[in-house]
Amino acid sequence: MEVKSIFEGISEADIEKMLKCFEARKLTFKKDRTIVTNIINVKLIGIMLSGTANMERYDYNGNRSIIEKLSPNSVFGEVFSRLGSDISVIATSDCEVLFIEYEHIIKKCKKGCLYHNILTNNMLKLLSQKIVELNERVEILSKRSIRDKLLSYFELLASSNPKRSFLLPFTYTDLADYLSVDRSAMMREIKNLKEDGFIQTNGKKITIIRY
Repeated sequence: MEVKSIFEGISEADIEKMLKCFEARKLTFKKDRTIVTNIINVKLIGIMLSGTANMERYDYNGNRSIIEKLSPNSVFGEVFSRLGSDISVIATSDCEVLFIEYEHIIKKCKKGCLYHNILTNNMLKLLSQKIVELNERVEILSKRSIRDKLLSYFELLASSNPKRSFLLPFTYTDLADYLSVDRSAMMREIKNLKEDGFIQTNGKKITIIRY
């Protein structure tokens, strides 16, 4: 069963008790501010409460890659990001983030709290979901052409909508960095896909006509 929040199945009253017990901290960040850097060495679990952020990294040539788009209820941290020490989380809007020390979650609760066990199970399920999402991204990036990468990604986004329409979660610049392609070449290919009758676009809204 898919878990949408690390707190799923825990009452609001128990969440408040747990956050006090865990000495959790809520912090706010303005758009474009760095939330976390060198994520693999940060012994915290971050939970997006509001707003959005990108998990990204730069290579030695200064090229940016976007690993993941984070939205409310997204979870990030060392345990979720075994992809290198140079990963950062950057706010793409004003946002609020809850931080919990990783040790508080994995250590055995002295009080034997039921909600602690639920939280641990939810975290394991979220880890499994992230593995699936990472595999989906690898599948997209494995496509040889920009067209195939775009169509594969668009098909993934449209798969849960009977009308085959969706809103891009990225700006077009961020989409190019997510797909690891040149933005100008990507925009030309999107234009070609429209002219060839594969998609319709209205700003960031895209509808798949045929695949």
